[in-house]
Amino acid sequence: MIHQFILAAPKPGMTAQEFQDYWVGVHAVEYAAKIPQIRKYMVDTTIDFDGNLGEPALPHQGIAEIWLANGEEQLASLQTEEFLQGARLDEPKWAAFWQTIVVDTTAHELVPGPGEGRDRDWVKLTVLLKRRPGLDLADYRKQTLDGYAAVVRDIPGLRRHLHAHTVDGAYVFGEAAFDSVEQLWFDDVDALREALNSAYFRERVTAARDEIADPKYVFSLAVEENWIIGPEAR
Repeated sequence: MIHQFILAAPKPGMTAQEFQDYWVGVHAVEYAAKIPQIRKYMVDTTIDFDGNLGEPALPHQGIAEIWLANGEEQLASLQTEEFLQGARLDEPKWAAFWQTIVVDTTAHELVPGPGEGRDRDWVKLTVLLKRRPGLDLADYRKQTLDGYAAVVRDIPGLRRHLHAHTVDGAYVFGEAAFDSVEQLWFDDVDALREALNSAYFRERVTAARDEIADPKYVFSLAVEENWIIGPEAR
């Protein structure tokens, strides 16, 4: 299954709250959710958090997470009337589409949570990563699931860990902008902040990440989840 991440930013003149309200309450329900090939769909909206990674900070105020069965269904979804005459035409009303980042991935759950649910109010840190120069893509993928994952597993307060590798098709015409997307779940903002400020994270996790990822291309957003379709696939 393809796990797609779409990072979006507000169009000029729109506040972050207006942007998020329109995305979750209008675009997601009236347009995107009607695309028949989408199996699950979530909108992650950013929260007030001063510990996001990356310089300069990402301008995006939300992330769409979309699950599709395979590449064929993904291509078919882009040819539907619901997309062409619906979601696509609606996007310029609320999003600065020129800043959109799309990453198609294959996801690996490394620390299982108790199950996804609409009523869970955990917060989530989503991290975009690019492998360090000179590291082979296959080696990078292996290390994210082996040695690096073993270090991440012991982050204080971690509830769930997902590491999603960018699909092979993104490298057909050159390098992909990012090689993977990592997601870390915590009980609340305080737990997330405590984890990132812990000696374990600063010393062990950062060092392990720097062994495989280019520090110049590590960016994160702290978000809360808004299920539109799911957590059960339709």
